Parts: sequence; C-alpha cells; structure tokens
Amino acid sequence: MRRTIHLLSILIFIILTGCSGPNLKVAPVAISDNPSSKIFELEETLATGRTQQINVLSPSWYAKADIYLDKARYGLANNDSVAKILQNVAYGHASFDRAKEYALIAQSAISQAIRARELANAAGAASLGDDYQRMEDQFIALTTDIEDNNLTRAEKNEGKVAKGFADLELRAIKENTLGEVRSLLATNIKNGAKTLAPTTLEETQKDLAAADQFITQQRYEREEMQNRANAALFQAQRLGQIMAMSNSFKNMSPENISLQQESRLHQINSQLGGRDFRNEPIDIQLQNILESVASLQDDNKYLKEKRQQDKDKIAVLEKQNKEVQREHELITLQEKETKARLEADRHFQQLFNEVQGMFTQDQAEVYKQGKNLVIRLKTIHFPVGKDLIMPDNYALLSQVRKAIRTFSESEVVIEGHTDSTGSAAINAQLSQKRAEAVRQYFIASGALEEQKLTAIGYGSERPLATNDTAEGRAINRRIDIIIKAEKESN
Repeated sequence: MRRTIHLLSILIFIILTGCSGPNLKVAPVAISDNPSSKIFELEETLATGRTQQINVLSPSWYAKADIYLDKARYGLANNDSVAKILQNVAYGHASFDRAKEYALIAQSAISQAIRARELANAAGAASLGDDYQRMEDQFIALTTDIEDNNLTRAEKNEGKVAKGFADLELRAIKENTLGEVRSLLATNIKNGAKTLAPTTLEETQKDLAAADQFITQQRYEREEMQNRANAALFQAQRLGQIMAMSNSFKNMSPENISLQQESRLHQINSQLGGRDFRNEPIDIQLQNILESVASLQDDNKYLKEKRQQDKDKIAVLEKQNKEVQREHELITLQEKETKARLEADRHFQQLFNEVQGMFTQDQAEVYKQGKNLVIRLKTIHFPVGKDLIMPDNYALLSQVRKAIRTFSESEVVIEGHTDSTGSAAINAQLSQKRAEAVRQYFIASGALEEQKLTAIGYGSERPLATNDTAEGRAINRRIDIIIKAEKESN
C-alpha cells in the first residue's frame, strides 16, 4: 500500500511539474480591472486556502503568494501603477495555484502524518507549547521536502511525525480530562496526604491510574473516558475533605471528637423529628436516622405516585371533556346543516311552485327531479327536419326565460329529443341543432350567462311514448329544460 501511494505521489508530481514547466503560469493582466477588488479577491483566496491547510501543506509557495499580496497592498497604498499592482496580484494567484498543486501531492504522499496532525489539533494539542511546536516544525519539514522535490525523504520521515502527533494527541486528551485530577492530587500530597489520609490517597491514585490506562487504550471512547475522569476527580476532592477532617482531629481529645460526632448526629435526628437518642450507642443513633430517612422517602414516593395518579385522572377527565365538547359541536353542526337543508328545500319548493304557475298544462309539464327542476315543453315545434325556432314559440320561450331567471345562480341543460323517424345519426344531429338553437335564443335574450347554458341532443334515445303512432311520435319530439337548482338551494 505504501509503495502504491509512493508511486502515485511521484506520478502526480511529474504530471503537475511537467505541465506547468519551470516557470509560473501567470494569468494575463487586464489594465481595466479594479485594483482594490482584485486585491480583495486574492485575500479571499488565501483565506480560503488557509482553512484548507494549504499554508502548511505547501508553506513556501503559500508564503510567496502572501508576499505578492503584501506587495499589491503596498503598491495600492503608495499609488503604484495599476499594471504593477495587478501584476503582483496575478503572481500571487499563480503562486497560490502552485501551492495547491504541492498540497495535492502532500495529501497523497504523507496522508498518515496529515491525519495524525488533524487529530492532535482536534484534541487541543496546540496548548502543549514547545512540544507541539517541535512536531509542527517537523511536519513543515515534510511538506518543505515535497516542495523541494524530495518525496523519498518526506515519506521516510512521515511515520516518525505521525507517531509524534499521535503521542501529543494522547497527552492532550489526558490533560483535558485528567489534568484537574493530577493538579488536585499533587496539591493534596504536598499538603500531607500520605500522613493524614494514606488509605484514601491510595484509592484516589488507583482511580487515576485506571482512568489513565483506559484513555491510553480507548482514546476515542469519549463518554466512558469522561465518566472515569469524573470519578477520579470525585476521589481527589474527597481526599481533600478527608485530609481536612483528619487535620482538625489532630489537636482534639478523644472525648471532644466523640462529642462533635454525637452533636452532628443529634442535630440531624432533631431535624427529622426523632426523640433524643444520645443515650444510645452510636450505631443505634445512626440506624434511627437511616430509618427516619427511609420513612420520609417512602412518604415522598407515595405522594409522588398519588400526584401522578391525580394527573392521570385529570388527563382522563380533560379527554372526556374534549370528547363531549366535540360531540356537542358535531350535534350543533348537524343541526345547522339540517336547518340549512330544510330551508333550502322550502326555498326550492317555493321557487318550484312559482315556476309551475308560469305555465298552463297545455304549454309545459313542470316537475321535480331530485334537486333539479324540469320544464318539458309540449307545444314547441320546429319545421320538419329543421332547427328553426318559429315566431309562435317565442311567448313560450319567454316564459321559460323567466323561470330560468327565477333560479339566478343555477346552471341549465337544454335537451333536444326526436321521434324514431329517419336514421339515428340524423336524429341525433337534428336534436343537437334544435337544442343549440334554443340555447342561442336564451343567450341572446340574456336569460343566463353563456357558460351556464349547455345544449345536448339525444335524438330518439329517450322516448316518452311509442313511436308506432302519430300521437306518440308527437310526444317524443320535445325540448326539455333542466334547471340544476342544487347550487341555488345550497
């Protein structure tokens, strides 16, 4: 694998240097460009390159780009010619492009060292001062070797640099997690922990060693690592308290020590509401306190459970109340809908009666068909085989127009029907033309908007009587006006 990376690095280097030649590829300068904006663009480019670590992966060429940027800034401040300022900007971009080429080689040739450095920085290794700076210098030496076309030496020293950064990473992790523990432990030892609290000191040192070993073996188990560090810190803090008590007891007589402990137990017992147990052995006094605390805990648990039960009951009642409220709202809505429907039916019946009174039985048959009103014109007639409306039909159609206007918001379908005389195709065409003729009459007379009037020809498909008699055929030749009153009713 390392051999493959080495060959790949050399190949990339040959391609890049072979294409670019010994000199920089500097973009042509346009004198019309604004020097200030071009300097700003170069500043932004170098800032982006810094976030991409170009300044450390190719330090020399990045530094050259930075120098050209300074020259351009200096020239702008001192009124140099536009050509000179823009030339420095162009050389800055060209140097940065070369830096990116070498950074690409470095990313392939010394990837392990780059990764180790990133992890060390993420762990805060930069806070380690001179030790970190020494490793940083060694890393820069690797990238400088690459810029000097010495890939072999860079790859040879990469392992050493990668290990150095890995060691710094581990140190930084331990410092961040265990640094406070070590500092506190050192202070306690300095203050006499070995004499005042040797047993507790030994326990603290064991916890610290265990945490240190765990971090060494599992440096990326962040959560458990922090748990162990917190446990070690607790022990170090506890050690300080044990030392303080031991130190306070040094100048006290055994009786004063006993009285102090008795006083503390008695104070706790009094706060718990217990009787005076100072005439009992110390173990009995302590047991009484423990039992009192346990009783209080049981009471607290009971109260907590009861509060939860009350909350659950309230939640159930609130849910039931919401359901009742929803049922009430549904009933109210249904009542409103029923009332609206009854009012619509009443209104429709009123309009129906009004329209029915407009026609005699000889003129038209008026009846309800669901939510629609049907006006079946009996006396309208056309010349044989034609769709011409004769003048003697105008009075009847005028009545129909009034009926349509009675349902102002409705849509109207005009149905044309014939008898079975002749072919079905001719009858269908003739019935459509006659229905359309009636539609055009209503449009011209302003009975209804054009888009609300529809004409349909059914030919002889829907007979009302037999076509075997002249009387039956006369009944089947008709025009039906369908007023769709549902919208009006709603």
